[in-house]
Amino acid sequence: MSFRCKSVAVIGAGISGVVAAAHLQREGIEVTVFERSSAAGGICPCYVGLKNNVSTRLLETTLNPFPPGTEDYVTHQVLCDYIQATAASTGVHGLTQYDTDVRRVTKNGKSWTVETVTLQTDQEGALERRVSVHDFDAVVIASGHYHTPRVPDTPGLAEWKRRFPGRVQHSKSYRRPENAQDKNYLLVGASVSATDIARELSPYANKILQSQRNGKFDLPPSMLPNNAFRIEEVASYDEPRANAYASASLNPDEAIPATVTLKSGAKICDIHHVILCTGYYLTLPFLPQLTSDETPVEHADDAVLVTDGTQFHNLHKDIFYINDPTLALVGVPFFTATFTLFEFQAMVVAKVLSGQAKLPSKDAMRAEYDARVKSKGYGKAFHSLRDQEASYVDELMAWVNADLEEAGKDKLRGHTEKWYSARAEQLERMKALFANPGTEKRFEATCI
Repeated sequence: MSFRCKSVAVIGAGISGVVAAAHLQREGIEVTVFERSSAAGGICPCYVGLKNNVSTRLLETTLNPFPPGTEDYVTHQVLCDYIQATAASTGVHGLTQYDTDVRRVTKNGKSWTVETVTLQTDQEGALERRVSVHDFDAVVIASGHYHTPRVPDTPGLAEWKRRFPGRVQHSKSYRRPENAQDKNYLLVGASVSATDIARELSPYANKILQSQRNGKFDLPPSMLPNNAFRIEEVASYDEPRANAYASASLNPDEAIPATVTLKSGAKICDIHHVILCTGYYLTLPFLPQLTSDETPVEHADDAVLVTDGTQFHNLHKDIFYINDPTLALVGVPFFTATFTLFEFQAMVVAKVLSGQAKLPSKDAMRAEYDARVKSKGYGKAFHSLRDQEASYVDELMAWVNADLEEAGKDKLRGHTEKWYSARAEQLERMKALFANPGTEKRFEATCI
């Protein structure tokens, strides 16, 4: 199956959108990027202490080297600057419509119609919304994973949020450890964001309790600071005391006037703030015709793209929508060296949409997808490339390069020796970390 597209819409100007647009443009395709923020960079608005947990040597794209002397582990602002510099140096910045929200994407005949709303200032300085409609041969979705917070349906949590809105938040809205001095925090979740936030709060907070479900993505307790303790899963957020004030009436130094019950029945109290480090749903709100929120993930049919928010369905190699490959996604896989992995996906998308590489038949793509479902099952782990990233990239390169070689064109290069060397160092670091997870510091509940 082959086709050539003249115009492509790219939704999102994070790293996946920038590399997708850059490589599509290199292949002579007319590209328009839609970004709802005012600048490229994706998740730049995040907590102040965020650093990459993947070496910059693993993240460096072919489009733009990091500045000389860049350390392996840097602040999120360095990474944001890198994405914006890449957008500028490749010309993607000039192709991007910022402050633009994509509201609807539909297929009409052979064209995709993209409806957008742009926030702009009129001649009098007042803000106005401009609605626009654009037609394209193909659409590349590069909007990332981190838009719709996953909030657990734990009994009592909604009431706590209603009564004490300033004391209960998702990690998406957490920015800095302001006013954390001598406070007690409950962090729900034991993966990357919970551990990062615990370490950032540690110099200021009195006590940090990190609730876990013993999930397969939990980090070892050795990564927690000295004043942080692992506790079991929360069973309920209990009814506030009868005479409890609302959040606005609480003294800033006063704890939430209620207890939290754990799965064992033990209770904890004197919690000042709850931060839900519980991840995100995968959502594509501009594609309601391919979304079925109420459908259990294991009941997905051959057409749906999004069900319960844990997985995208019906994608060939996590990229091309099998029923219509002129719809593609870049940036879906988890547990990867994101920047470089997404660039390889972008290279493949550019070669396919420019007609230089052929897709298998629909039946062949369906058979491969079904085999992957049978092997990996459903849910978030379906998109995990943990310990499989290099082989996945090799697979992509082998597929596309066979067509390029047959046409007498230059082949794409996969990972470099520099990348493999940095990857080996990272693997050794992670093995040492998980081989010596440390012992969980015992926390005795004080509320009975």
